[in-house]
Amino acid sequence: MSSFFSNLFKRNNDPKSIVSFDVLYEVYSHLYHESSRSNFKMKGIHDTVSVTLYSIPDSFDHDEGKAEIKKAGFNNAYEILNEVYKKVNIGPLSDEEIKEGLNYYYIHIEFFSKPAPEMKKHLKHVLNNFIVFFCCTDSMETNDFKLLYNNSYFYDYTRGLLELKAVDIKEPTNEIQKIGFKDFEIVLQGICEYLGAEIPATVVKPSTESLIAESTSVEHFQEFLRLISRGEMKDELLEDQARALFEAYEEGVEDYDYDDEFDFFEGINSWQSDWKFDAEEAEAIVSDLIDQDFKFDYPEETYSHDLFPYIQKELAKQELELMSYDTKGDSYLFFVANKNDVDRILELSELTKIEIDQL
Repeated sequence: MSSFFSNLFKRNNDPKSIVSFDVLYEVYSHLYHESSRSNFKMKGIHDTVSVTLYSIPDSFDHDEGKAEIKKAGFNNAYEILNEVYKKVNIGPLSDEEIKEGLNYYYIHIEFFSKPAPEMKKHLKHVLNNFIVFFCCTDSMETNDFKLLYNNSYFYDYTRGLLELKAVDIKEPTNEIQKIGFKDFEIVLQGICEYLGAEIPATVVKPSTESLIAESTSVEHFQEFLRLISRGEMKDELLEDQARALFEAYEEGVEDYDYDDEFDFFEGINSWQSDWKFDAEEAEAIVSDLIDQDFKFDYPEETYSHDLFPYIQKELAKQELELMSYDTKGDSYLFFVANKNDVDRILELSELTKIEIDQL
């Protein structure tokens, strides 16, 4: 048997928002009646989106879960649940309710977002954890939800739940939340598309396009090479390189550096550099990449990755952007892309598993 909890405050529902009870409960229904866990690829989202339906106490009824509960100083999963209730103003379960042995369900959604600009030098991606609890507001039936969030890894799942914070999707408190909350709306639409969950007609969808990632083909490698070379790679070389990369992809090759020689960048105007460089070196590198003299303004005593915002500002005047192949080391393999191609390059990076860094 299952149950939902009683909400002590007003109902949380906006019929125009995709982050609404009607949408989230539709997702819950699909997870409950079909598969309780789904992992899938989405356009514009790094790695995998994960959506899972958990139940308390059943999802914690194993040795690891029991050990985590004991380590946290609690006797059972219901006590953990009551701690979470406090965060979202839901009345605690009584001893009598606990004795009934009902399952209480919640949805856990995980995905990565791009870091805020000031975090790019430290992080390439930020993990988002959204937890959705359903409840009842002024009703005997489930008609509401509460949202909790953090951006930490759940190495200890019980501890992760206890460290969650209640959030309002409309009121982010920092840049990480601002980016993550906006992406959550897109991800929720993608989840509905993947599960086949109906979105009410009143909802304003964040995207008008299909959000499910395409199946990778040799054409994606061709498009990728065409975009990162700004159309300057010769057709024969492009087709040969794309075919070789696709074959490596199908064989499960994880790194495309081919003995650190970056052979697949043959025919692309690129520049390999270690992580230490000054403004004059940066100007020389970019001048070579765009085949014209390049100068930019920057504060004194500014070096290496701290120069990127100033380089990008100047390149943006020509609708260009500096990017780098992820060399898996302390170096860069720079290239310049057309600014209006950057989003598609990043999508193709996910599809082809050729990692590209937006600087």
